[in-house]
Amino acid sequence: MSAFGSNPNTPDAQAATRAREWQAALEADRLPGFVTTRLKNAAAGRTPWLSTMTPAELLLSRSHGIRPIATVSGTCWYHFGWSWTEGHAEGWHKALGRLKDEAIAAGANAVLDVKLRTTRLHGTGSSMDYTVVGTAVAIEGLPPSPDPVIATVPAIEFVRLLEAGIVTTGLAIGARYGWLTSGWSTLGWFGRSADLPELTNFWEGIRRQALQDLRRDAAPQGNGVLAHTHFSQIFKVEQNNQTPQILGRHIVLGTVVQTSADRTVPHTITPVVDMRDQLSPLRETAPRSHTAYGAQADEEGPI
Repeated sequence: MSAFGSNPNTPDAQAATRAREWQAALEADRLPGFVTTRLKNAAAGRTPWLSTMTPAELLLSRSHGIRPIATVSGTCWYHFGWSWTEGHAEGWHKALGRLKDEAIAAGANAVLDVKLRTTRLHGTGSSMDYTVVGTAVAIEGLPPSPDPVIATVPAIEFVRLLEAGIVTTGLAIGARYGWLTSGWSTLGWFGRSADLPELTNFWEGIRRQALQDLRRDAAPQGNGVLAHTHFSQIFKVEQNNQTPQILGRHIVLGTVVQTSADRTVPHTITPVVDMRDQLSPLRETAPRSHTAYGAQADEEGPI
């Protein structure tokens, strides 16, 4: 420590200053000044740009007048109150809103290749981190957009959709849960093999309601949805020696698109057969897939 007090330029002091700026920005629902400055410098070409695009996508994008500006992100650590299921929709909307704020600050027209990530840490209780990351891009001939397009598709698919007259416009989310309490345990679920129509109708109803929520969320943005990820759970809940209940929940997220109903695909479609074994994309999960909901997710908590 110097004779005039602590040094404000040490890494610890700078980190503390940034933390205070972030806290103030989150409370005011805005970006901190240093983030806005970084993004504006990237848009003006004063700093190197970062992108999630592959070299092939960069080449194809440039040929269509699409220029990457910067990698942008949005994060929300969300605490579940009344509903775990409905909290997921709110958490994603918060994170997407912050992603869009960064895209606006960068002067972007769209954010492509948006990846969705969730993180739960041991000891954090009923809470989860929602993070979205993508590449903010400018489109030649267009001014900066006050409402940039958010697209989960990579740049190469974005260009192909544009060629087909399909414009990605944003993301939509649907989430529903429900309880089944009437007589399901008498149907032999844990005994002999049998069809369970009551449980089947219950489960189908939840999924249909989640898709209705998805449609309502998508309606103001476009006229179609390309679903890219979903998450479902159904399990038995026993409390205080009461009759066991079944809790079911379904969450679905999709990319919203706008297209003309009478538009035809401009490309010739050629059927092909993939002759590869281990390398076939029909057998393996695509490396670009989202990790919003892992296959081993353990979420047996509140509704």
